[in-house]
Amino acid sequence: MDRSSITGIVLIIVILIGYSLLTKPSREEMAEQKRIADSISMVRFQEAAALAETNKPDTVILSTENTQTATTHKVQNNVDYGIYSSGLEGENAFYTLENEILKLRISKKGGKPYSVELKDYQTHDSLPLYLFEGDVNQFGLEFFSDGKTIKTNELYFDLAEGTENMVITTSPRSLVMRLNVDSFGAYIEYKYTLNPDSYLMDFDLRMNGMDSYRTDNVQLRFEIYSPQHEMGRQNEQSYTNLYYRYHDGDIEKFKMRSKKDLQNITEPTKIQWLAYKQQFFSSIILSEEKSFEGGYMSSELLPEGNKYLRHFDSELNIPYDRTSDFAMPIKFYFGPNHFQTLKKIGFRLDELVTIGGSIIRVLNAFVIIPIFNWLNNYIGNYGLIILLLTLIIKTALFPLTYKSYLSQAKMRALKPEIDEINKKIPKDKAAERQQATMALYRKVGVNPMGGCLPMILQMPILYAMFRFFPLSIELRQESFLWAHDLSTYDSILNLPFTIPMYGDHVSLFTLLMTVSTMASMKLNSNPTGMDNQMPGMKGMMYIMPVMFMLILNNFSSGLTYYYFLANIITLGQNYLFKQFIDEEQLRKKLHAKKAKAKTKSKFKQRIEDAAKQRGYNLPKK
Repeated sequence: MDRSSITGIVLIIVILIGYSLLTKPSREEMAEQKRIADSISMVRFQEAAALAETNKPDTVILSTENTQTATTHKVQNNVDYGIYSSGLEGENAFYTLENEILKLRISKKGGKPYSVELKDYQTHDSLPLYLFEGDVNQFGLEFFSDGKTIKTNELYFDLAEGTENMVITTSPRSLVMRLNVDSFGAYIEYKYTLNPDSYLMDFDLRMNGMDSYRTDNVQLRFEIYSPQHEMGRQNEQSYTNLYYRYHDGDIEKFKMRSKKDLQNITEPTKIQWLAYKQQFFSSIILSEEKSFEGGYMSSELLPEGNKYLRHFDSELNIPYDRTSDFAMPIKFYFGPNHFQTLKKIGFRLDELVTIGGSIIRVLNAFVIIPIFNWLNNYIGNYGLIILLLTLIIKTALFPLTYKSYLSQAKMRALKPEIDEINKKIPKDKAAERQQATMALYRKVGVNPMGGCLPMILQMPILYAMFRFFPLSIELRQESFLWAHDLSTYDSILNLPFTIPMYGDHVSLFTLLMTVSTMASMKLNSNPTGMDNQMPGMKGMMYIMPVMFMLILNNFSSGLTYYYFLANIITLGQNYLFKQFIDEEQLRKKLHAKKAKAKTKSKFKQRIEDAAKQRGYNLPKK
């Protein structure tokens, strides 16, 4: 890299930093923005903390087999709920429903999932991993009944009579929570059933006798604050989003980068499932038989300094038909975004693992992921798996790499002729130079794009990897060399300041990737000396690797490790090609082809002879 190239790259970085500093709000403005952003999202947290302080538990109840726990306290609410008012006063309790991999705490207040813990996973700082936890999250029915607006999230449920021991005696394990409305048998019932070794949970909703109280406009409210689990907040937040699918139809998602996304689904529209998706985990509500009839959804991006990434809130319309005994089977999925696991469930849930669209998704789903899983069956070290995966891919692409190198070698072999054309035609006649150069290429049968086309054909593979590695939960918290987690960045140095786009740390695999990319470009550049005609192109050539370094510094170290390996293997292949391809002999062959092109072929000669016999005078060239 010459002095001009280095100067150009440094100037670009300085301009980016200067622009960021000039447009950065003042400390007072940032404080005011943070205060406004926090005021809305934090009010719920303060209310929940105040409620917990007022209603401290005074007893703890444990079952004999220690599979059911409860914390009790008394609460009284003076809101007029009519016939439902008896449910405003009660004692809260928590019941544990768990299998080998999933643990749920069901609250008596609201009869709702109070917390969901994934037992096989931890946060980046080795704490238990909860998809959601606490009173700040809401779940329950909201409807009109007997002239009043009812929210079951504020009412106390009881264990259904005769089911007190179901949670500890049956397999699959079930828990039935019931809100008794009157003494005549009207009730609302939630039945939770958890199968062994499964992230999928059945949720059976039943409304018995509710038609007697003019019940209407029934909605299922599901609201959570999505906590941060990974080390890189910015990267994790970019993959945290709300998805939903129309009944047997398309999948939609909210725009990730907007601070607040609101979307109303009209009543006739049927929704099959809704997912609050994070980078590696999701909370999904799914209706197999009776789809939700539209509703309301929102997703709010929460500011820096908050332990939560996003605030999700949805109100899904229940197809309540006003019968005396209405039932609706629903399923929950609380678990990892594992491609094969979600694919087995069906309903296109595997598309939550956003591994690309069209050809990129085909490559990942039918090539990359199967090879990765096959290697994973025999090898436990994911650094070695990525190495072998890279070797397999580069071997498959070997013919394209060879063709690209051969095309560049041909152009290098023609460099003396190109230099001669440049001497004859002055610089100010660039069009004539180009025409003469292209005429030479045609005569010797060289395609100047021959080196680019094989590289373009390899781009889908590169982009497929770009989508695959950051979302591969298999790489999460797996270490290799100095990288302690291949799913996030491999910081070797924390900076005392933040560089725009780059971040506040130095990722070694990203640096190695950048250096190896520049080395590869340097070795393969300027095959014909055409860069001398456009000096600016020499500096521009190195801007792309620098931009990728800035962007990928916060990405998965597994991704930058793969790119680094691919560059090293490409350099090795080019060295091998150089040993077997004699450019001097190649030049002689091209000149022989050029001389042969001047001689008319036998077929062309016969055509001309036949034309002359018929009296046609062919135009002279």
